[in-house]
Amino acid sequence: MVPDISTGSRTYGLLAYLYGPGRRDEHVDPHIVAAWMPHLAPDPGRDPGATLKQLADRLDLPVLAVPKNRRPARHVWHCPVRTAPGDRRLTDAEWADVARRIVHATGIAEEGDDKACRWIAVRHADDHIHIVATLKREDGRSPRRHQDALRAQAECRKLEAELGLQILNEGDRTAAQRPTSAERSKAERAGRNEPPRETLRERVRQAVAGAADEEEFFRRLTEAGLRVDKRIAPSGDVLGYKVALPGDRNRHADPIWFSGSRLAPDLSLPRLRERLARGAIDDAPAPMSDSSQRSSRPAQARRVATAAAEEALVALDRDDDEAAASQLSATGELLDAVVQTSPGAARPDLTEAARAFERATRSPVRAEHANARALRAAARGIVRAGDALGKGEDGGTTAMLLSTIVLVTMAAIRWHAARGHAQQAAAAQQAAEHLRSAYGAVAAVPMRVMGEQGRRIPTPIRERYVRTVLQVLPNKADHVLHAPNWNALAATLAEAEEDGHDPEALLRKVVAWRELDTADRVADVLIWRLRRAGDMAAAPNPSRTRSTGRTRDVQGRPPPPVAAEAQPHHPRGLRRRGPRR
Repeated sequence: MVPDISTGSRTYGLLAYLYGPGRRDEHVDPHIVAAWMPHLAPDPGRDPGATLKQLADRLDLPVLAVPKNRRPARHVWHCPVRTAPGDRRLTDAEWADVARRIVHATGIAEEGDDKACRWIAVRHADDHIHIVATLKREDGRSPRRHQDALRAQAECRKLEAELGLQILNEGDRTAAQRPTSAERSKAERAGRNEPPRETLRERVRQAVAGAADEEEFFRRLTEAGLRVDKRIAPSGDVLGYKVALPGDRNRHADPIWFSGSRLAPDLSLPRLRERLARGAIDDAPAPMSDSSQRSSRPAQARRVATAAAEEALVALDRDDDEAAASQLSATGELLDAVVQTSPGAARPDLTEAARAFERATRSPVRAEHANARALRAAARGIVRAGDALGKGEDGGTTAMLLSTIVLVTMAAIRWHAARGHAQQAAAAQQAAEHLRSAYGAVAAVPMRVMGEQGRRIPTPIRERYVRTVLQVLPNKADHVLHAPNWNALAATLAEAEEDGHDPEALLRKVVAWRELDTADRVADVLIWRLRRAGDMAAAPNPSRTRSTGRTRDVQGRPPPPVAAEAQPHHPRGLRRRGPRR
């Protein structure tokens, strides 16, 4: 059950919407289910002689009774209350009880107070009601509605339990403000996919991703096509900022501005300055491996980011909440950077993942941004490197990075859940689902190439790699050896051996980096870790054939030729289950 409180200035206009047909004729049988005094509230939905003006005048009477200088500018209190999808249909009597409980809990009209505000609850659909009140009591005083949104949320949790509805996650006042119904209606009329508030929030977050300083942040906002207005003190210092979408104007043709704090709590200028100062980064290039130096700039940046994301995984397991919170905040920046520069096929899922994870970056734990400089620098590197291709080394390193970010989101779920951050844990779970989908789209080509190479490895060499997995990962061997990408893992072990590595030693090294219990694709995680640790290309050459586990023997001589190409083979007891994919 979700309450959504807002205030306005036009009682009649709101009532006209509630009793009207709706934007798509979705309003059915609008009528009052509860009121401050039912016999004093005319109901145009039930009484043919009642009018909207009569109802508006009755509600506004206490407001009009006080002098103009004491009337609130926004005197209309509006609170839709909606049940969750899948909940049962409540009766009018049950909705009436919900409305009375909400106005009591929020201080609008406490039970037994005959001088309280006037209010009504209108129902025009099966799954929600609209509570409308005017913000002057009968005695001329204003209601005590401090933290009314939190109190409404708390009361809804009680009602859900009593009415047998889904128990939703509690808020903690760290969520971004959602678009109002008026903003959503205007966006729909204008043909926008979403309200400007949502678009602006995403673009501001992308502008701050990896920004080195305040000047670069404001420059990125302008380059993104936003209108930017800085609030300047007499001394010349910038006190704040606000942004607007070009063409988004009010009835007076003025731009509709949103300050950073109206978009999200952590996008206010003071909070951004704290992040930029404590998480200060420079343009010094990160040390690169040989394979990175042979790669494109986007691929190099993704390899550096993958290493930084691995460090974030370690931080989330430590007993340092401030450091962990900073890593989550910086992971959000990294995702915003990846969205801007990733291949088109993965971008829709990555966009949804970044939007969902944005909620997981804010919690009651204050971030200590100095602990996340590596991730912020990685985000900056990705933005500056430009767009990545969807194939070759760019595609392979993108898959490598996304595989690691999935693990970070899983760690974020556990971290938030352990601290009772239910909304953040749910947001991270949603982000993980989109990230898995994006990873599948990006990883398909390099995994197919490696899989084809792995299937050409002779049987004796494959059996040796099977024994290696059994020795190193006895508890997960069955899962790994029957994974869809086992052939790709075998090809990676073969390439590592050809490059002079001991496959078993290298595999033990990457397994020791971090536990694999939370990975749902263990073979894939091992492939990317092996390729990073062994300084191998993320997207191997499709024409390269894996015929042996070593290109030269210990004396440096080439191996004997293979008589015939062998088929994939598993030792007895570990044969593939089901058809080969």
